[in-house]
Amino acid sequence: MRRVIAQEPLTEPVLLILLSLAAEPRHGYALMKDIEQLSAGRVRLSTGTLYGALHRLLEAGWIERFDQPDTSRDKQAYRLTRTGLKSLRTELDRMKQLTRAAAARLAWKEA
Repeated sequence: MRRVIAQEPLTEPVLLILLSLAAEPRHGYALMKDIEQLSAGRVRLSTGTLYGALHRLLEAGWIERFDQPDTSRDKQAYRLTRTGLKSLRTELDRMKQLTRAAAARLAWKEA
């Protein structure tokens, strides 16, 4: 029997990085811009926060680097791995369950 290990909830920056990379591979600056757009301008990651999170995600095997042709300069591009996609889906399922429970509780309270 396979044991399922619970995943800790993802921080908002990590969740947004994974969501951004789920759409397409991106380099750091493109990630920062997409995350700002995804959050409707609410989240603006500093380079330190972004690259710290990217480093942890690389170590966990949730993302990987790959070469992306760019004539202007060398940019590190990142893409989501299968493990990263699975972790993202697990987190989104957790959030959906929590949202359903909260909506049901509020509906019961308002009745």
